[in-house]
Amino acid sequence: MSDIKDIDKKIKEKSAKVFTASEFKQIVRKGGRPTLDDVDVVTCGTFGVMSGTMAVFTIPVAGLTEISKTDTIKINGIEGSVGPCPNESLGVVDCIINGTAHRDHDYGGGHLFKDLVARVPVSVEATSKEGVFKKTLTLDDFAFARIIITRGGFKNYTAFANPSESTYTTIFSDTQGLAGNLKEASVSGCGEINPLENDHSSRFIRNGATILINGAPGTVMGPGTRSSEAKPNLSAFADMKGMDPHMMGGFRTSRGPECLTSLATAIPVVDQEALDAVSILDEDAVLPIADVHDRKPLFKGRYSQIWKGNNLDVVSDLDSCLHCGTCVADELCPLGASPSSGTEGNVLCMNCGLCVSTCVGGIFECDLGSIDYGGQSVPVKVRQSDRRRGEELCARVKRLVEEGKWNLGNGQWESTP
Repeated sequence: MSDIKDIDKKIKEKSAKVFTASEFKQIVRKGGRPTLDDVDVVTCGTFGVMSGTMAVFTIPVAGLTEISKTDTIKINGIEGSVGPCPNESLGVVDCIINGTAHRDHDYGGGHLFKDLVARVPVSVEATSKEGVFKKTLTLDDFAFARIIITRGGFKNYTAFANPSESTYTTIFSDTQGLAGNLKEASVSGCGEINPLENDHSSRFIRNGATILINGAPGTVMGPGTRSSEAKPNLSAFADMKGMDPHMMGGFRTSRGPECLTSLATAIPVVDQEALDAVSILDEDAVLPIADVHDRKPLFKGRYSQIWKGNNLDVVSDLDSCLHCGTCVADELCPLGASPSSGTEGNVLCMNCGLCVSTCVGGIFECDLGSIDYGGQSVPVKVRQSDRRRGEELCARVKRLVEEGKWNLGNGQWESTP
């Protein structure tokens, strides 16, 4: 039995035994029955749609005394909420933009946040009684830019099916909506590698703990909104200027754009309770299944139904492409990617799997699994989480721990990753 100080000392000395969640689960599956002597740290991560994401900015919109008070502000056409400090006469404005805010059906807050982190120039338009002020800026021009997650990283996201006769438009779907008569399902959550699956009581992932948000060092603020004992989630924040655009973005649904966010952290294995917690497998992790109309969970599945074997990646056979005049897979892709150019090399692809069912030529392949809804097997059509990127985040945290750059005890970073 150890304590966090003991493990922090090992991390500092670069002698800690560190495993990604996937590596550790493989040991458990093989019947190795790991003991406390075998492991010190397990790293966990998740990537997917997290509606409870927003950004707070301080933006220069005019010169000193040119503007008395900002009334409205838009960034790339997305309207923000001015305040709480409009900073009269200073030429700068504080504002909040929600991850679910949108300019149109294809571009929302998640897309904007990714563009900013990628240092893509954005248009800023502020209005006041003095007139309209326009600028083209990048994230480095912003004096303050933080992502705040009000709720994210749910231990158990919900899978949705539609038992009614007609297609239902919802944020819990792809761009076409969720077909009726239980023809298909949508799912979220990274299962056994999710941080709260491995620390379900938030024993270590608590107020002040270190966490990666979109690849940048951040801090846990505690439980998020709508968090409960059965379905805990997190609130956290981090500076946007250190984030990785590959670990965030926007996702189009039939109700408009949603925000993609990622979280990752390290869990100390200090005693048998912690060891038991990090030993959870997809076969044990509960996947609630609900009617999309009222969101009330009706059945309980397991994440092993959707994450199994080698189905993390969508693969394609471009040699079999029919070269349709209009590529349906490209048009419907929730990421705005170009599946027809090859999912393996497409940096936007998050393996949601929609192209598997929409490609006329059937050149895409992935076993997305199915869920059991009232005794009926309902095939998964789209995944709103990317376990592959979740595993990349686990590996990133493992590297930081092994390099001695992660401190479990006080939530502070030795250096920026």
